Amino acid sequence: MLRTAPRLLRTICTTAAAYQHKLKLALIGQSIFGQEVYNKLRKEGHKVVGVFTVPDKNGQADPLALAAEKDGTPVFKFPRWRAKGKPIQEVVAAYKSVGAELNVLPFCTQFIPMDVIDCPKHGSIIYHPSILPRHRGASAINWTLIQGDKKAGFTIFWADDGLDTGPILLQRECDVGQNDTVDDLYNRFLFPEGIKAMVEAVHLIADGKAPRIPQPKEGATYEGIQKKENAEISWDQPAAALHNWIRGHDKVPGAWATIDGQVVTFYGSSLLDASVPAGQELAIKGASRPGLVTKNGLVVFGNDGKMVLVRNLQFEDGKMIPASKYFSADEKTALELTEEEKKVAEDIRAIWKGILSNVAVIEDSTDFFKSGASSMHVVRMLEEIKQKYSGLQLQNEDVYMATKFADFIQMAVRKFRGEDKEEELVIDYVSKNVNNMTVNMPYQCFINGQFINADDGKTYDTINPADGSIIASVSSASLADVDKAVAAAKEAFENGEWGRMNARERGRLMYRLADLMEEHQEELATIESIDSGAVYTLALKTHVGMSVQTFRYFAGWCDKIQGATIPINQARPNHNLTFTKKEPIGVCAIVIPWNYPLMMLAWKSAACLAAGNTLVLKPAQVTPLTSLKFAELSAKAGFPKGVINILPGSGGLVGQHLSEHPDVRKVGFTGSTPTGKQIMKSAATNLKKVSLELGGKSPLIIFSDCELDRAVKMGMGAVYFNKGENCIAAGRLFVEESIHDEFVRKVVEEIKKMKIGDPLDRSTDHGPQNHKAHLEKLLQYCETGVKEGATLVYGGRQVRRPGFFMEPTVFTDVEDHMYIAQEESFGPVMVISKFKNGDVDGVLRRANTTEYGLASGVFTKDISKALYISEKLEAGTVFINTYNKTDVAAPFGGFKQSGFGKDLGEEALHEYLRTKAITVEY
Repeated sequence: MLRTAPRLLRTICTTAAAYQHKLKLALIGQSIFGQEVYNKLRKEGHKVVGVFTVPDKNGQADPLALAAEKDGTPVFKFPRWRAKGKPIQEVVAAYKSVGAELNVLPFCTQFIPMDVIDCPKHGSIIYHPSILPRHRGASAINWTLIQGDKKAGFTIFWADDGLDTGPILLQRECDVGQNDTVDDLYNRFLFPEGIKAMVEAVHLIADGKAPRIPQPKEGATYEGIQKKENAEISWDQPAAALHNWIRGHDKVPGAWATIDGQVVTFYGSSLLDASVPAGQELAIKGASRPGLVTKNGLVVFGNDGKMVLVRNLQFEDGKMIPASKYFSADEKTALELTEEEKKVAEDIRAIWKGILSNVAVIEDSTDFFKSGASSMHVVRMLEEIKQKYSGLQLQNEDVYMATKFADFIQMAVRKFRGEDKEEELVIDYVSKNVNNMTVNMPYQCFINGQFINADDGKTYDTINPADGSIIASVSSASLADVDKAVAAAKEAFENGEWGRMNARERGRLMYRLADLMEEHQEELATIESIDSGAVYTLALKTHVGMSVQTFRYFAGWCDKIQGATIPINQARPNHNLTFTKKEPIGVCAIVIPWNYPLMMLAWKSAACLAAGNTLVLKPAQVTPLTSLKFAELSAKAGFPKGVINILPGSGGLVGQHLSEHPDVRKVGFTGSTPTGKQIMKSAATNLKKVSLELGGKSPLIIFSDCELDRAVKMGMGAVYFNKGENCIAAGRLFVEESIHDEFVRKVVEEIKKMKIGDPLDRSTDHGPQNHKAHLEKLLQYCETGVKEGATLVYGGRQVRRPGFFMEPTVFTDVEDHMYIAQEESFGPVMVISKFKNGDVDGVLRRANTTEYGLASGVFTKDISKALYISEKLEAGTVFINTYNKTDVAAPFGGFKQSGFGKDLGEEALHEYLRTKAITVEY
């Protein structure tokens, strides 16, 4: 008995430099796979002298027969090749009449006599969906999953009189994902690569280069899955074994259990790595613990306490339902159709009739599959409906869940009306009338497309720094919430719509999100202002404006991420092709600071999403609100569930757990250097990729040949922009001796003109510091500077008004050994040191005597001097005669203890991609 079904990396290398000879072939088999092999062989110049397939089923010819008949190739449809164990002579004679030199069996389910197998000059080759001899027989690919193999694949072997025991011609293999099904393996690998391999095998035989490698007897297995009774689930096993059993039997014959006295078949399983979800208990015969019917499906438990999620259930009468609907009413009330909907129904009836040509009349009771349709007809039917009604988007599962015509029409009409759309996003807002508008702010964790309370119910208050008032009580994510969010992101990446989405569609979603952010820019800027203290006009232009630009920039990159072809030394006479693929990494954890809450989210998330990853983002504990508003907009933009997850809460708890989590493959962090070092240690648990944008003490060198007024203006911006809460802020100014005093005088004059006050007031220049603890740290920083002997020229005090306001501050006479010369303030503190006239190399040495290297600047009219200094400064960014001029297209990141990796620009994409090198010999 020779059987097969359909993908792999090569384990036996057999290719030649070129294929010269052509053969006369007989194809014995059926299915679309057989049809594709037939078409490819003909295209390669081989002559197919006969096709031997099965009789029409329910009046419908097999795809292989249809293709051959269209080309005028002789087609034979034998119901069997032998009777009572002996070849049927009329059948064998008909076969011999075509004069084949090689039999090709791409997917054959019939018993083929050895008289036929051995008849051609070159014998027979057959495709088998297994890396022989690991699993033999018709159910080999099922057993690959059932036994939890990490590799799957196929073999093309020389047919003999045994059961898949003939010599091997070639093999290829692929990895098996944790939640892969037979369909996944077939569609991703076994089908497309199997077709190519069959054609390659014929070429090798034609050129006399095909090997015959005897199969080893060791390790060979054979187990069939022929009967439904053999597929009952044995519950006393670990969750992984239960999952393997269910997915290995999906779709035929289906793993089953007894529930409420009837056999229920389980389909669509995946391992669930999260805390036990809420659900209604369901007793299952033989299981020591009841299952849980949850909103995502049926959760069942292994004897190790771990969980499996089952998405669909099928009852004895053939009806399939989402497992989440087990306790729902059996039937929805039948819809009364409008005239337009009746027209839709009749159009669909005509489509069914075109497919089920053997059925005289499509009745309401006509069952799609019992009338002879197969899985390939499902695709055809849905595509025909989509072509006629583009707004009616149906999925394959919709057909399996409504196989009778009347049920299918009811389901289609509900979708046509929009009744079966996913539940609307439910959001509990904190609403405030502020800035002449009502702002609506989500305050819960955002996990798997839903706003939910923290698992343990804990909350904390986020404070308005302008007056110290409470804005909202925000959910404080727990370790369990981290696990849920990571599991959701992993599921979305590995099995969800996002993982299957093409790059251009991914870009379209990102453009839509950018549009929504722009539509809500005033609301976002207002939330940013009251939550972080940012001056509203700055929040509107920079915090929000640059966030929108960043998403648009990276949306444009989605379909432009490319690999490269690489010339390598060729081992003649063979040829080699080496190329690279850029692939997403997987689940990424993003941890952002409080100075630019939305913009830092955008800088990292946009590149992460453009690369195709999913993410779990932890905003700073003190500024969570724009991140949660962003989550709302991402859902409205249509991002699939699980792609974006937002967890407000403690960095020490949430951030630490994310950096340690084994399913997180990348951490992107912006924050302090000590925290960055801790993340590096934690990331070592599974060697996850890390990028860090850390502290800075950016030097700004001002020469006497500069445009002084411009240098004063830009120098003040370099220090006081965003209240000094700016990672690239000029932490230390070096001013040439001859202009030092005048520079300081002009700075103080300009400071006195600055308006300190309500950040929502459009005329305000300087708002409050982000939070009380930071203000207190800044005041201590200034006290330290005074104690060390620096001259406090201006400021250094808290402004006497409600809120966390600090006066812009200027220190002079700062010596290199002082604390304020070495450590950043991250606030509105200008630290000025003078240097001797003309001492270029001396000031460079002083500027570089720091462990930080984020940014730097120089003001001079001498372009040669400016470029010389730009080469010598040890910083990731150098500004010449300007400052703070970042752009979404320019890479941003530091050296030394300011971290590594880049945000923005094309280089940022590489932080969220991995490179795979592939070499093909041909």
